[in-house]
Amino acid sequence: MKKKFYIAIVALATMTMTSCYDVLEQSPTDRYTDAVVWDDPYLLSAHLAELYACTPVMVQDAVCLMNTWNGAPMNVDDNSWGAIMGFSVQMEGTVRTIEISDEAKYNFGGQAHILGVKENGIQANGTELQWWGNSYYTIRNLNNFIQKAGESSIDKVEERIGEARFLRAFCYFAMVKRYGGVPLITDVQSLDDDESVLYPKRNTEKEVFDFILQETKEIAEILPSKTDAGRASKWAALALRSRAALYAASVAQFGKQQLDGILGFPAGDAAKYYEICYEASNEIMTKSPHGLYNEDPDKVENFKNIFLKKGNIEAIMVKQHSGKGFQDGGSNRWSWDMVQCPRPNVWGVGNYNGPYLELVESFEYKDGRSGVIDREAAKKRLWTMDELWGDKDPRFFASIWTNGTSWPGAVGGVLGENTIDMHNGIMSKDGKLIDGRNDSYEGVPAIGDQLVRFKEGNTPNTGFGVMKYLDKEANNFNWFSESTTDYLIFRYAEILLNYAEAAFELGKTGDALNAINQIRDRAGISKLGSVDREKIRNERKVELVFENHRYWDLRRWRTAVKDLTRTYSGLRYIYDAASGKYRLDFIDNIDGRAQTPTFPEKNYYFPIGQGRIAANPNLVPNPGY
Repeated sequence: MKKKFYIAIVALATMTMTSCYDVLEQSPTDRYTDAVVWDDPYLLSAHLAELYACTPVMVQDAVCLMNTWNGAPMNVDDNSWGAIMGFSVQMEGTVRTIEISDEAKYNFGGQAHILGVKENGIQANGTELQWWGNSYYTIRNLNNFIQKAGESSIDKVEERIGEARFLRAFCYFAMVKRYGGVPLITDVQSLDDDESVLYPKRNTEKEVFDFILQETKEIAEILPSKTDAGRASKWAALALRSRAALYAASVAQFGKQQLDGILGFPAGDAAKYYEICYEASNEIMTKSPHGLYNEDPDKVENFKNIFLKKGNIEAIMVKQHSGKGFQDGGSNRWSWDMVQCPRPNVWGVGNYNGPYLELVESFEYKDGRSGVIDREAAKKRLWTMDELWGDKDPRFFASIWTNGTSWPGAVGGVLGENTIDMHNGIMSKDGKLIDGRNDSYEGVPAIGDQLVRFKEGNTPNTGFGVMKYLDKEANNFNWFSESTTDYLIFRYAEILLNYAEAAFELGKTGDALNAINQIRDRAGISKLGSVDREKIRNERKVELVFENHRYWDLRRWRTAVKDLTRTYSGLRYIYDAASGKYRLDFIDNIDGRAQTPTFPEKNYYFPIGQGRIAANPNLVPNPGY
């Protein structure tokens, strides 16, 4: 019984080929015999499409699927409704790393316990963001695909095998950045296998990274240079190679070896991995058809369109969202618009995440001036929104919305129609503050329309919302899973940033500066005259904001203990009735928690989980758990 239980944990799939997610809305593949599937090009491709869907972690590190109210067959980690809704790629799972980083606070949603992670970190039996059981489920099916397809005579089957190897490498990358060394399983396990196979030890972190890098090197020579944006290509393989090598290099440079090498790298390994990142990035930069999207003269709209225009030059690999919404029986859309949009909204909320003022201040002004606000000086005067933000980096307006931002249907009050109104209180002409939920002054409500629900629920608001990926044409009145924007798994700007970071750490500062300035020039902000580590990291922070990089970057740089153990602030706009301008109130500890947000050092590696360790004594736990 113990053996069967562990196989369920490690193999995490049935012995027959199962349909894990009905992406193509065809009959499940387990209705066909192996002989039929592996010799039929359509069925083989349909099964591969299912395996793409069984890798939701590619989309903002979401770890579950939700194609029915019971989830999906591959959700073997935690199949409770709350976990599925809160961490699925269709529902809210795409926002979780945003709110446990220093990008934004949790405002609303179905996973309030994420606040515990913000305050205390992930604990020994924490299930947040885990990618273990679901990963091995998919890896086993991928191993089966690679083995069986290798015996097929279908034309160009090598490319399909290359795609499966890409997905397997991505699964292992998502595991190694969480857990460090994990059991590296590349063959299909059987019930009668030797116990050393059924109860595997953890490979070292170095071995897992080296496997990913070797796989991506090999499959980059197998996969086509041009394919559908939603499928792995040569350039997607090199992009994964670039990203994984950068992570390995950072851990080697800033981390430490533990557990006899299961965690960390030998001293001196960093340069080798930076070089791999540099070379993989350079190959994309010099040989691929991809580049920075720069077609629209308006820099704000240009940056927005990177994420809204399907098939643009910057997209190396995407998760395509199309078909029916969840309420109509479909499962290939996501919920970004409804979750992050301002009002009007189906539940009258939106604004699930509130970007911190500190993040806003990370955006410079167009001339290169620091974006940090002198708070004492700012409180001594009144402001229009143009005076406050007018010369900011255009990426700020394309990534974040705030008071005065235009939005279809928004109730702007004194700001006019189709404008977001986030004022929280009115200063009367005789100097009295009016800020009750139902109060008004000279016909103006004391609370701006955007903050009504926040005021009713006594929920602190940072004064900002997430604009990136928002489609103004989206239907935000039809519940979850209606967004049809594609999610960019890899885009060209990330490759430039990877290249810049690797080049700098290798002492090639000229290459690093050139790559950073390409990004700044596209953004519409002044070029830098020199670079250092902090400038490169801040450029990465603002360019890739809300794209699932910041949390993992802080972990690989080993700065999360410092950067995520702190309080954050927000901005309150108080409407001044006499001038029509705004007073600014800076709110400390905007999360409103008694416990300061904390990142424990042990969280540089996630817990394996006591249940998994009990089932397999060969799984050594990570330190601190």
